[in-house]
Amino acid sequence: MNEWIERLIEKVENVIYLAVALILFAIAGVIIVKTALSFSDLGGGSVVDVSAEILDLLLLVFIVVELLFAVRTTLSRRELVAEPFLLVGIIASIKEIVVLSVKAPDLLGKPEFADTVRLMALLTGTIIVLALSSFLLRRKEREPSEGANSGNGEDEVEEDVDGEDENDREHRASAGKA
Repeated sequence: MNEWIERLIEKVENVIYLAVALILFAIAGVIIVKTALSFSDLGGGSVVDVSAEILDLLLLVFIVVELLFAVRTTLSRRELVAEPFLLVGIIASIKEIVVLSVKAPDLLGKPEFADTVRLMALLTGTIIVLALSSFLLRRKEREPSEGANSGNGEDEVEEDVDGEDENDREHRASAGKA
């Protein structure tokens, strides 16, 4: 009976993830249509403002796509993967920096300008922390797991006293034959 309950919960999870994915897909579609319509504003308004709005919308699409990737990865691996969320944080921070950068010249000489610069610095720090976290996460994923090759398996490579391993000797030997 426990297996039946687990399968039911798994099916409900899949339905919920599918619903989330469909909603994210719809949001991406709406944002892309809004972005395409924003191109018509290029002639009427400030090119910088309209371009910033278009870039803002496109970065929002990237955020939605990364969230879709996270949902897909969660469904396929049956585990929550942190990296897509780190990328969403990086993209969202960049998005806000772009928006603040466009507004900053209008605030020059006003008290709000200092707040805007501080916020941009905070967002830059956030990007650095998230990028470092992503780097460390990727580095950890590339490392062999603890206990791997701890026995006398075929994949284990022995090192000589001089620091040369079997693969280096075999490669050098085969290169000498050619």
